[in-house]
Amino acid sequence: MPDVLWPIFRDNPRLAKALSALAAKIIQAQVSARYGLRVGVIAILHTFNGKLEFNSHVHIMVTGGGHESTGTWVPSVYYKHEMLMEAWRKAVIKLLRAALRAGHLHTKMPLDQMEALLTQQEKRWWSIKIQAFKSKEHFLKYAGRYLRRPPIAQRRITYIGERTVTFWVKDKKQHRRLYVQCSLEEFIDRWAQHIPERYQHAVRAFGLFAPRALAQTSAAIFTILGQRPRPRPKPRRWAESLKQDFGYDPLLHDTGQRMKWVRRLPPKASR
Repeated sequence: MPDVLWPIFRDNPRLAKALSALAAKIIQAQVSARYGLRVGVIAILHTFNGKLEFNSHVHIMVTGGGHESTGTWVPSVYYKHEMLMEAWRKAVIKLLRAALRAGHLHTKMPLDQMEALLTQQEKRWWSIKIQAFKSKEHFLKYAGRYLRRPPIAQRRITYIGERTVTFWVKDKKQHRRLYVQCSLEEFIDRWAQHIPERYQHAVRAFGLFAPRALAQTSAAIFTILGQRPRPRPKPRRWAESLKQDFGYDPLLHDTGQRMKWVRRLPPKASR
């Protein structure tokens, strides 16, 4: 969406959380209207860019085909770029306009000025990118970039002083690094605005992937595709995860001896 709308969603987190469901609803509606199919949708809400600015947008993963009501699987679904962009733009503006008229939109702009802004933005071109994945591994690597990680990697922070922080940003147009310097307070403020609320899910599933539908349709879809579902992998222990990702064993002492679990000590009351 245009950058002038980013601060609105930053100041209205409830509306930002609604973007994932809104995007999934648009895709499902278009596929249903054109093909009469149901698709599986995974939505990931992303709020930051390289400069740690609040940049609200949604990454949507959709099955390449769809399921018919007759029980057959259509292997290919085509999405029209312009139609998808217009539907997304219309839905977002409608969401903001409804919140504004209901008095639920937190903004410093007067009502008439906000209405004029929304009218202007619904006539602009919005950025929609459609990309095909070659494999499930490709999809998992792509989605993993936006999940369970902080807004900025430690390697990008080049300097931390008493009053300032400097980090680099990749300029995709010029193919070079740009360095951003800000105060400690500003850096913390930029970071904090991307911390999700407690129990807020980073990934949401809709359509064939929705929790209720998954239990009912997954077995039938695997049978139609002639595939066998793989068992859910066991989660790795935290020590094994650190050893594989960072190359060191956190349970190995400096003397070479391996630490072992003994017991848990109850907390002591402070005086």
